[in-house]
Amino acid sequence: MNALTIRLLATPGAVPLARHAVREHLGAADSPDAELCVSELLGNVITHLGEGTPVTLRVTGTGSGSGRATRTRVELTDPDAHAQPVPRQAGDRDETGRGLALVAALALRWGVAQGPRGKTVWCELPRASSQSRR
Repeated sequence: MNALTIRLLATPGAVPLARHAVREHLGAADSPDAELCVSELLGNVITHLGEGTPVTLRVTGTGSGSGRATRTRVELTDPDAHAQPVPRQAGDRDETGRGLALVAALALRWGVAQGPRGKTVWCELPRASSQSRR
């Protein structure tokens, strides 16, 4: 699978555009969970770093040595190396605070990679098309 790389400004209007690009890149079977993760990660940047923060979205496939991707990796890089995403325990009446919990629930694994000029929040999701071949 070729990589999808998009540089954009984290704004509410960028969320549906990024979701559409992910859907076009992965196909309908593999995109729903990846689209949700992209929405949540972009939403976190908007909320915690501010609207208009420059980010880079990267979607790649990882997998076994067979050449077929069995996982989809979603990465969102932002310029703030100091603001660490931390999952929250949202209450029943809270309207926010569930984004990373959703990412963690959907992903096989997720994490944060620190860099000299920012950080990358990433997650790896199972590919629906690889699950149907089992």
